[in-house]
Amino acid sequence: MIIDHGNKKLKVFTGNANSELAMKICKCLGQEIGKSEMTRFRDGEIRARIFETVRGSEVFIIQPTNSPTDTHLMELLIMIDAMKRASAKEVCAVIPYYAYARQDRKTQPRDPITAKLIANLITAAGADRVVTLDLHAGQIQGFFDIPVDNLKAMPIIADYLLKKNLEDVIVVSPDVGGVVRSRELADRMNCQIAIVDKRRPQPNVAEVMNIIGNVEGKTCVIIDDMIDTGGTIVKASEALIAQGAKEVYACCTHAVFSEPAAEILQASPVKEVIVTDSIHLPIEKQIPKLTQLSVAPLFAEAIMRIFEELPVSKLFD
Repeated sequence: MIIDHGNKKLKVFTGNANSELAMKICKCLGQEIGKSEMTRFRDGEIRARIFETVRGSEVFIIQPTNSPTDTHLMELLIMIDAMKRASAKEVCAVIPYYAYARQDRKTQPRDPITAKLIANLITAAGADRVVTLDLHAGQIQGFFDIPVDNLKAMPIIADYLLKKNLEDVIVVSPDVGGVVRSRELADRMNCQIAIVDKRRPQPNVAEVMNIIGNVEGKTCVIIDDMIDTGGTIVKASEALIAQGAKEVYACCTHAVFSEPAAEILQASPVKEVIVTDSIHLPIEKQIPKLTQLSVAPLFAEAIMRIFEELPVSKLFD
């Protein structure tokens, strides 16, 4: 089935990064996924093959750029180029996880701003629009000269937590930079916030310094945009338990789960790890403590609204 509104046709394709999510999105849309294939030549170069016409269609390519990041990014760029050369009317890059987002500014002399470079590459490849989810740094939207919709997983996570009927809840920000995100969740759950005062002596290494706020006897909900190595969450949960917290839940949008994140999270004091399916998790990383919430309905609604030229802003409420 192809959604066809007069002269407008919607088609959805996917690379190899998260085909499961793409399938779920198409199911929500009542749409068959586009016929394509991403393979490699013997020398390792990526080959994209599109097995159906896209002429005059509005094409949405679903491809997060998680690990192996460079492979998935290259697949996305090649697919965009293939669609534009096949006379697609418009191409929207749907990127549930935007890689290199933590390299959004210069922190040391001669540092690159890689998040901007990625934006340039996506635009140069021919994308007309980008839809993404919980960018690590909101200002990355300004790195593009094309429309960018930065969707939010917060309502999905908050709804799940509210249905658990947790008692004596306090939302915990894992660092000062995450206070706005934590405040939004706290407002939805009608509770207070606490802050973990931490510093990073080097990348992917966190040291908890202090807990700002009273967590004694509380059910703590740590909220972040991503969990990478898991070090921040584990150290924060240990510090919260040491300060008298009753139990600790950890929530994030993007389960990056670089090794050995899954193992240390399973062994940590965290009672439950709540993530979305923005990134495909292999079976070995789907630990017993893990709960995955699907963002497929959110992306399906965004895609349909863009296709029908309706406001996407409703999805941010």
